[in-house]
Amino acid sequence: MDNKEIFNVFFREKPAMMLVELKNAKSEVYASSLAKCVDCTYSHVVKILQEMEKSGLINFEKQGRLKLLTLTKTGSEIADHIDGIRIKL
Repeated sequence: MDNKEIFNVFFREKPAMMLVELKNAKSEVYASSLAKCVDCTYSHVVKILQEMEKSGLINFEKQGRLKLLTLTKTGSEIADHIDGIRIKL
């Protein structure tokens, strides 16, 4: 079993990688750009992001027609841990 497979045993790949991508982003992130980064449909990404918002992991910041995504303090801490585990595996 390779590293990616064992990581997927412990975590659902797409939601975990969404948090990591948000943490590592060098510029503003929107749902559409995040969908491309994690190779997922826009509607699936929005559904996951809504659950993350309810759990206090991310914030949606309205900018005109677009919604900018940012991690909360808790979301950032969790993303750090997930990324650390991913790297160790």
